[in-house]
Amino acid sequence: MNYLKDYREGEKFVGTYLCKQKQILKTKAGKTYYSLTLQDKTGTADGKIWELNNGIANFEAMDYIHCEGMVTSFQGNLQMNISRVRISDEGEYDPTDYVPCTKKDVGEMFSRILKYVASVQNKYLRKILEMYFVENKEFVDAFKKHSAAKSVHHGFMGGLLEHTLSVTDMCQYFAEHYPMIHRDLLITAALFHDMGKIQEISDFPMNDYTDDGQLLGHIYIGARCMENAAAQIPNFPPKLKNELVHCILAHHGKMEFGSPKVPAIMEAMALHMADNADAKLQTLTEVFTQAGDNMGWLGFNRMFESNLRKTSEE
Repeated sequence: MNYLKDYREGEKFVGTYLCKQKQILKTKAGKTYYSLTLQDKTGTADGKIWELNNGIANFEAMDYIHCEGMVTSFQGNLQMNISRVRISDEGEYDPTDYVPCTKKDVGEMFSRILKYVASVQNKYLRKILEMYFVENKEFVDAFKKHSAAKSVHHGFMGGLLEHTLSVTDMCQYFAEHYPMIHRDLLITAALFHDMGKIQEISDFPMNDYTDDGQLLGHIYIGARCMENAAAQIPNFPPKLKNELVHCILAHHGKMEFGSPKVPAIMEAMALHMADNADAKLQTLTEVFTQAGDNMGWLGFNRMFESNLRKTSEE
């Protein structure tokens, strides 16, 4: 099949893709058009249907659709201008081609997670880690395949595992260079910091916010899981439990970014910095990957509040 990442501006566009989102909008002149998000395992692309004529059959979000059109560019990003579309027939596509996946080895990444678990010396923190990462097969299966976001960063199968490992690696670096850090607490918090996303975001191909995600959010869900798990471990120190829960509650750093608390201990600050760094750098990686060969300015990005471009190769 023709993957979205392989298209370039000016090329003809044809193939079957998952219609992840569909919006019916109007231009300033009052003309109706469709705005789509198309997806395959290489990522997503913006799609537009400007002319609603006989070549545009009925379809809805989450349908697999066969599209034809031209690849254009808008504000530095590729856009698929679709002239013909219909719902694809069964046998015309393989659903596994439409689920974006981590490019890294899942087994190798999870083995490294288990090494971090085994390295924790505090018996209470080791036990709470083992309850999830060793003894809870349902959690492990979900953790390995889940995304870390609906979009923005690590929004692919295995993204939660990849992001968690990256954050934990950074936290290990911090612990080695700043002896005042309680290393076992920081590593435990890093491994658990986004666990709530398993409940916050649905499985692929939907990969959208659940009712729990909309009403509670992954930060509260994760903190609640830690409270409940600690309660099952005899004599779990109350101060240690509160410090672990605080790290999860504060890992977005600021209240306006969704954290009900701002970091008040060194481990919470280190976790926030690691989480923010990995999220931002992965987002940039995905932005520049989607830009393909475009070495020019890509336009203003709201997340970074800046016009962005790739670094020159000279």
